[in-house]
Amino acid sequence: MAAILLRSRLLLPKPLTPAPFIRSISAFPFLSQEPQLQEPPSSPAASASPLPPSPSTGSPFYQENWRSPNPAPGVGPLVGGQSLVPMGPSATARMMAFSQTLDVSSLMNVFADWMTSQRWSDVKQLFEFWIRSLDASGKPNKPDVHLFNHYLRANLMMDATAGELLDLVAQMQEYQIAPNTASYNLVLKAMFQARESEAAEKLVDRMLQTGTTPDDESYNLVIGLLILMNQIDSALKYMDLSIKSGYMISSSVFMDCVRSCVNAGKLDTLASIIEKCKTTDQNKALCPSWNLCNYIADVALQADHSKLAYFSLEFLARWIARGEIARPPVLLSAEEGLVVSALGAAGRTYNSTLLDAAWSILRRSLRQKRAPSPETYLAKIYAHSSLGQLQRAFASLNEFETVYGNSEEVDQELFSPFTSLYPLVVACCTNGFSTLDSVYIQLENLSRADPPYKSVASLNCVILGCANIWDLDRAYETFEAISEKIGMTPDVHSYNALMSAFGKLKKTAEASKVFEHLLSLGVKPNATTYSLLVDTHLVNRDQKAALSVIDAMVEAGFTPSKETLKKVRRRCSRELDFDSDERLQSLAQRFKYRMGSELRREMLYNLEYSTNY
Repeated sequence: MAAILLRSRLLLPKPLTPAPFIRSISAFPFLSQEPQLQEPPSSPAASASPLPPSPSTGSPFYQENWRSPNPAPGVGPLVGGQSLVPMGPSATARMMAFSQTLDVSSLMNVFADWMTSQRWSDVKQLFEFWIRSLDASGKPNKPDVHLFNHYLRANLMMDATAGELLDLVAQMQEYQIAPNTASYNLVLKAMFQARESEAAEKLVDRMLQTGTTPDDESYNLVIGLLILMNQIDSALKYMDLSIKSGYMISSSVFMDCVRSCVNAGKLDTLASIIEKCKTTDQNKALCPSWNLCNYIADVALQADHSKLAYFSLEFLARWIARGEIARPPVLLSAEEGLVVSALGAAGRTYNSTLLDAAWSILRRSLRQKRAPSPETYLAKIYAHSSLGQLQRAFASLNEFETVYGNSEEVDQELFSPFTSLYPLVVACCTNGFSTLDSVYIQLENLSRADPPYKSVASLNCVILGCANIWDLDRAYETFEAISEKIGMTPDVHSYNALMSAFGKLKKTAEASKVFEHLLSLGVKPNATTYSLLVDTHLVNRDQKAALSVIDAMVEAGFTPSKETLKKVRRRCSRELDFDSDERLQSLAQRFKYRMGSELRREMLYNLEYSTNY
């Protein structure tokens, strides 16, 4: 109709005068010829106020059709589309129906029952169905961290990898669950089984950074794994952190750490760890096994590590005490050779604590059934002498004489101040005549005490000590005091000490008279007597007399030492006495000694010193 009206308007003739403006009737809107930008259509939602957030939180299944009464079994973000353990249709239906009847508390009870019987696949399957089921209010079930940890444990027991468990831990955030220490411990167990030490370190560091405090199980897992992978330094770092945090170290981890440190030679570090464990109530009861304690003691004593040796003896004492109170009792005893080594180490390292501990554990091991061996007494005397504890050293000598002084089974050379008791001689003359006088006065006073203490071996040490400081007067006076003041008879060691005092001052005639005097009294000389007489003649450059003494020594049934023959040969060489040298060579061949050469010593002897440069 509008088109017909438009065509009729165009057919009208144009008037001569302009006609007034007449609006045309049209059904089309007026189109402007100017270009305009198109404005974006305004949506009514943009101008409206926003809605509050969705209250459906706590489960990722709110994003799906969670109101479906029959969820697909085994489908969900936790299992990746398929269950690890396939189940039959009937079992799946029963499990699905069973999951819809449980709440959080009842599910925890079911899990507790099934984990006792190790039904790990059922625990995993039931949890997967339960989280897709609806609770009494018609909403998806929301697990807590304890339920989720049961699900993690089920996956761990079904040989899930550490990476899979980490993915499950990450998915706990979708349920608004914060993983706790137990959650990470399950992952650490998987890493321990797979020997992933680096990942375990990173996980523990992440726990410390995120505020999830590791517990004793966490530290024990990572320490045990690092020790297993021979990363001792890293393991010691976490062990130190565990001790500082106040956690308990398991006995197995402690023993592995001790064994690794000993094998690696980290004795100082091990001693520090043991000392730190002793300061905490949680770890002060830690103790290695009996065999491991003996191994620690052997290694520590070989290295003269007195502190670690003391700790090992302390562990042995604990085992002995435990065995005595056990029913039936188990009587454990430390080896006496180990105690002798400990006493020697105490003397070398000047550690009185180790000395007391070694003697105490020996007494406890012997249980008064027998006396300690002579070697043990001598080691104790040596230790006290090295420490300068003269009173305790002489007390040990008194005990030694009481037990073995009159025994025919013990060689009397054990009481010689030239060999066995020489450490005590050195201790007596440490400060010269002042120490010697102090010792002598105390021995003289003890001889008049009640009960009296009279010891020829003790006075012999004083005589030889005076000879070592070239004090002949004190040596001779002490020798005479044995019979005049103490009321005892000098023995062969007393005469030997007096001969040594004369020999050091080149008084050969006096020393020879002492030798003749003891023969006249019926005292049998020993090998030391002849050796001292040889040295006395060599001091005066009389090699022929020295050879005569050696011949008498051989006739008496003693064997001269190789060192004595070397001294005589050296004097023969310097005095150009070839006849005596030949006699000496025949003696050396007789006793099968390889004398060797003296070239280097002769070079030093023949050096010509001059002040001319």
